[in-house]
Amino acid sequence: MPGLNRRKGFTLIELIVVLAIIGLLASIVAPRYVRTVDNAREATLRTSLNVMRDAIDKYTADRGQYPESLQQLVQAGYLRHIPEDPITGSRDGWQMLPPPADSAIPGGMADVRSGAIGRGQNGVPYGAW
Repeated sequence: MPGLNRRKGFTLIELIVVLAIIGLLASIVAPRYVRTVDNAREATLRTSLNVMRDAIDKYTADRGQYPESLQQLVQAGYLRHIPEDPITGSRDGWQMLPPPADSAIPGGMADVRSGAIGRGQNGVPYGAW
């Protein structure tokens, strides 16, 4: 019909449908993204613990005693730096465990654990890893 002034654009219904589809897709993707980020943090925590425990073992084998702290491992060259705990975001939150009471090896730290509060996706507390 000539003479009618037709506006170009989207109707309110079309906009609502598009927003509903975007919301639905976001609700599907968001939990997977959060789970992936948590998996990455936990994998980084496992790697950091393994590296520090390996450094403690090498220090003990080389020197005949346990290190007194993580800083001592850095100063002796067994670690480049103290890794950041990916769960807490801090380098100071690591918990040093003393040697067993029946150990004949002197020193102050035989193991290290995360000081993070909470549980991993496997249900085990981070402090027990």
